[in-house]
Amino acid sequence: MKQKTTALLIGIFCLLTVATQARTQHDTAKHNGQHDFDFEFGVWKTELKRLQHPLTGSTNWVEYSGTTDVSKIWGGAANMVELDVSGPAGRIRAINLRLYNAETGQWSLNFSGLGSGSISQPTIGEFKNGIGEFYDQELLDGRAILVRFVITQINPDKCHFEQAFSADGGKTWELNWVATDTRVK
Repeated sequence: MKQKTTALLIGIFCLLTVATQARTQHDTAKHNGQHDFDFEFGVWKTELKRLQHPLTGSTNWVEYSGTTDVSKIWGGAANMVELDVSGPAGRIRAINLRLYNAETGQWSLNFSGLGSGSISQPTIGEFKNGIGEFYDQELLDGRAILVRFVITQINPDKCHFEQAFSADGGKTWELNWVATDTRVK
């Protein structure tokens, strides 16, 4: 009986070891995310809501409508987003240069508004389970904040974008940018 128990325990140990090694190899395998943004190439109708004064307690949202044009660069290792929306609060024209880092499997999102003359602090992240999450730390009105940018509801004809700020190290987040893009056919 002792030999059967020992053999059973050794067998269970071997199965657990193999399962753990397989899971570890799967978890540590680099995701080739170079094509994560391929769904977005083309022209989109954009509906955008923006919180007018983030992290001030304001609840005043402004709405914009326009287009987003996404182009492939460097065979998909980068892409360029051109945003052009207008609303009662004015017009937003901006670009977002997205660069893929093959070593880390992550993207940097580099935003610039027309006339700013510079590119913002890159937001870094990746796609997991069909959701893109990107983070960075920036200054807003002289104080350090965290920025979270999330891409969801991804399909060939529609996608959703949300940006939120945190002034307390990520304990709480305030949504300040919501956009829904619908493909122009």
